[in-house]
Amino acid sequence: MKRDRHGAFWDLAAPYLASGACDEGTIMGGPCLRTKGEFVAMFWQRGGGLVVKLDEQRVRAHLSDGVAMPFAPAGRVFREWLVVPETAVDLWPEVLDEAVALALARAK
Repeated sequence: MKRDRHGAFWDLAAPYLASGACDEGTIMGGPCLRTKGEFVAMFWQRGGGLVVKLDEQRVRAHLSDGVAMPFAPAGRVFREWLVVPETAVDLWPEVLDEAVALALARAK
């Protein structure tokens, strides 16, 4: 049975929600994770991947690895956002942890 990637996202998000590090919000018409009201991550239904918010340097580093892609809905690139596709689901825990850590550091 194929694992539902949207469900995989919420499985990864569960510890952050339970700890209070993140809460559920909405963005672009869909559910997302937030910290202190700021976007952290979401599953991008239309693009089939995990979208996270990182600093520009980390986005560039992940892009140079060739696994992730820039997040560019409607053709506009979000410089601090990154898409890790379903084909790289093994990287989702790492980048989600990185995104949460950054959001918590910025919230202080």
